[in-house]
Amino acid sequence: MKLIVDTTADALYLTLDETAVTESVELAPGMIADYDARGLIVGLELLHLSRRSPGINVHQLLFETQGPHVPAKS
Repeated sequence: MKLIVDTTADALYLTLDETAVTESVELAPGMIADYDARGLIVGLELLHLSRRSPGINVHQLLFETQGPHVPAKS
């Protein structure tokens, strides 16, 4: 899993899986889901990030994990 914040594009992209994207669907204005050939979501993009979260400091993102640790699949 990877999170990319592009301050120039004012966008955030969350990669859930490195599988090739075969379809993109706009779920809501500025919120796009990328799907693989199996129909699984492999990425999410949020556009206009500064309008969604005014005052956000992208250099101080907080990550929190809840529940037991689940080892990554190899």
